[in-house]
Amino acid sequence: MRSVAMAILLTATLVTAIGVVYARQESRLAFGELTRLGNERDDLNVEFGRLQLEQATWAENNRIDQIARGRLGMISPKATETIVIKR
Repeated sequence: MRSVAMAILLTATLVTAIGVVYARQESRLAFGELTRLGNERDDLNVEFGRLQLEQATWAENNRIDQIARGRLGMISPKATETIVIKR
């Protein structure tokens, strides 16, 4: 009877030890994934900032004016060609 109780306790201890090892390994893997995703988030934030700056540059009034004049041949109207309408 005593040896049966010892066998049950030994089995329970081994199962618990294996469970602890498994839980620690899963925790390590999850932390590694968390770190990787944090780095990816930081890289994406840097890329987003760069894209916002690039968008602001492309939409700048000077650039639009240069394209309108150069590619489309547009010019500013002369004062005599301008009509001001008041409400």
